[in-house]
Amino acid sequence: MTSRLLTVGFDLDMTLIDSRPGIHACYVELSERTGTPVDADLVVTRLGPPLEDELVNWFPAERVPAVADLYREIYPATAIAPTLALPGAREAVAAVRRAGGRSIVVTAKYEPNAKLHLEHLGIEPDAVIGGLWAEQKAQALREYGAQVYVGDHVGDVRGARAADALSVAVASGPCDEEALRTAGADVVLTDLTAFPAWLTEYTERNARISAENGPGGAAYPASPRA
Repeated sequence: MTSRLLTVGFDLDMTLIDSRPGIHACYVELSERTGTPVDADLVVTRLGPPLEDELVNWFPAERVPAVADLYREIYPATAIAPTLALPGAREAVAAVRRAGGRSIVVTAKYEPNAKLHLEHLGIEPDAVIGGLWAEQKAQALREYGAQVYVGDHVGDVRGARAADALSVAVASGPCDEEALRTAGADVVLTDLTAFPAWLTEYTERNARISAENGPGGAAYPASPRA
């Protein structure tokens, strides 16, 4: 399959947004409501995996589903306002639009809460898909024909590669550049402020390839590594 429409996927937490203040506040509230001590300072150092993967460190497995429901219930009033856009986030999404493409957000976060974050911060992707982690993200990336996936975690690298998308990693989250490269990232950027320039280079290279292929050549191949 080939695609003439540039589609770039973005992770959410610690890629587009710094959700650490909001998630910290939410865990403090959760701890107070449940009477269970939770080290919120530790929690926010390892964001990325699904909520349930973190809760099992603090609650018996049989309580995790109910506690997860409570967390998601208190999240909008607790976590949205303190969360900030990371440097370059708005500009990165805008760069995709300027290039004539579309951007999608694919995240492990509960989708309604992911949308609240983006609306609050004025970041406007073309689609938001929640509840997917690591290789599961390939489902949405393939559905939307994403050629590129941008994330901060080794799980995001795995998701991109499972979708045969180019893995662009940003070292703005819990995984450093070495860990991201070792996981198989094709490109590693310090943060999203470097993304627009990289995207310009990427689109220009693909335009040259398309011109060389002649009429009918795909502007963005199904496999960006080809």
